[in-house]
Amino acid sequence: MNEYLQPKINRHKQHRCDEVLIALRRVIRAVDLHSRRLVRSHGLTAPQALILKELVASGPVSVGHIAQRINLSQATVTDILTRLESRGLVVRERSPIDRRRVLVTPTEEASLTIERGPPLLQEDFSRRFAELEDWEQTLLVASLQRIASLMDADRIDAAPVLAAGEVTAPGDAAQTLDEETPVAPGQRKEADGQ
Repeated sequence: MNEYLQPKINRHKQHRCDEVLIALRRVIRAVDLHSRRLVRSHGLTAPQALILKELVASGPVSVGHIAQRINLSQATVTDILTRLESRGLVVRERSPIDRRRVLVTPTEEASLTIERGPPLLQEDFSRRFAELEDWEQTLLVASLQRIASLMDADRIDAAPVLAAGEVTAPGDAAQTLDEETPVAPGQRKEADGQ
């Protein structure tokens, strides 16, 4: 290959790589900002809101039903329900028909919270994604899977929930928001509005 062309090709590759990294950063920031707004405005994390929406739509259901519907593990759902129950948003009771089963019911406060709440980021994304042609959906899925592989993230267990941090982060949503996010040396902390 002509040595004269080599630096130019490398610059183009670096530019494309930078474009990918910028797009990824925008996605990460969008998820983070939406998660913070949801916590500030409604005191809920995205997974908590997702579970409450499912409960309000379904009525009294088992933990296993919720886990299956929203595609989270039963252990994760149980952990989130414990937090929601401590806040008075759900009630767990034994089924009157089968005493071995525990049913989860949303409280009136949960229904009002969901009614007043904003749409989840993944709901907007899902609606827009569904409007794409099949070929474009397939292209996006393949591209994102490849990016995950390039970042050695293809084996990381993940739920289909757009939320910042762990799905079952320790502590209350409001408490988690108040904790400072560590910033690496040499980086500046970004404001929510950016």
